[in-house]
Amino acid sequence: MRIRHFFWLFLLSAFITGCSPMKTDSLYSQGPTLKIEDFFQGKVYAWGIFEDRFGKLRRQFQVEIDGDWNGERLVLDEKFLYGDGEQDRRVWTITPTGDNRYIGQADDILGHAEGVTQGNSLNWQYKMELKVGDGSWKVAFNDWMYLQPGNVMVNRAEVSKWGVQLGTVTLFFVRGEQFREIPFTL
Repeated sequence: MRIRHFFWLFLLSAFITGCSPMKTDSLYSQGPTLKIEDFFQGKVYAWGIFEDRFGKLRRQFQVEIDGDWNGERLVLDEKFLYGDGEQDRRVWTITPTGDNRYIGQADDILGHAEGVTQGNSLNWQYKMELKVGDGSWKVAFNDWMYLQPGNVMVNRAEVSKWGVQLGTVTLFFVRGEQFREIPFTL
């Protein structure tokens, strides 16, 4: 009987390991090199969705971002408009710390965010005080942003609390000068 339990435990472990996140090392060199100071300088627009951990679409939103790089720090003024009409704003101050690393702060960020770029990607991790109804939850974000040919950035973020995934945010960013015929209202 113990051998049978061990077998099922082994099989379950193999299955879970096989479903681990995609290895992207080989993709870093395929796209254009991401330098966030360049990509976010000026006007940037984004469209996104939040799906809960069961795959149910919970929110959709759009973001208008004004970026200002002064040679030492990047300020991102983000204005959010959600599908239900709710509006929000977040102002990031992001500073390069060398070796393709960054730290960032905003009013609703707990402590500071940490990020590292490699090739066309940025991994951005932080804890946040997220508004939920009349209250708030302390959640963790693990963002992966990928700059694509055509100067479009794709962002996928896992949102978790106490190590349990709550959902996923998916965003697409377009620089302002590319934004001519895409409808945007904010």
